[in-house]
Amino acid sequence: GPTQKMQTLAARLITLQSIADKSQKTIKSGVLRSTNSSLAIFLTNANHDIIDPLKNNGITIEKIDKKITTAESGDELTKRLEDARLNAVFDRVYAREMGYQLDTVESLMKEIYAQSSSKSLKEFMKKTDDNLLPIIKQLNDFDDING
Repeated sequence: GPTQKMQTLAARLITLQSIADKSQKTIKSGVLRSTNSSLAIFLTNANHDIIDPLKNNGITIEKIDKKITTAESGDELTKRLEDARLNAVFDRVYAREMGYQLDTVESLMKEIYAQSSSKSLKEFMKKTDDNLLPIIKQLNDFDDING
């Protein structure tokens, strides 16, 4: 299977969960706060649900390649969000950045789905994608003037 992509996906989901959790208190819009709360719950569940499919494919979360965890650390995203907070445009930038990040997660999942023959992994990807799409739409539709 596509081991490197699976490790990248796992690392990215963990990083995004951390960012979503930390950002909750900074978000001013009630609409975006609600969306982010759904996102944080989604990511918590996805990070839990991915463990067995990865294990079935010989990957453990604790042993992800260091190059991948470094690349997926979220440092650049965290910097952009901090700049946005300092410039009082956090909500708009957060919605745009997280929407983009989740689009990359979805693309990565589609690649893994296409390359994998693992039933548990394919089931995880399908379920996760179904739950992810409404959140991506809410983030992409967010308008900080009305939100």
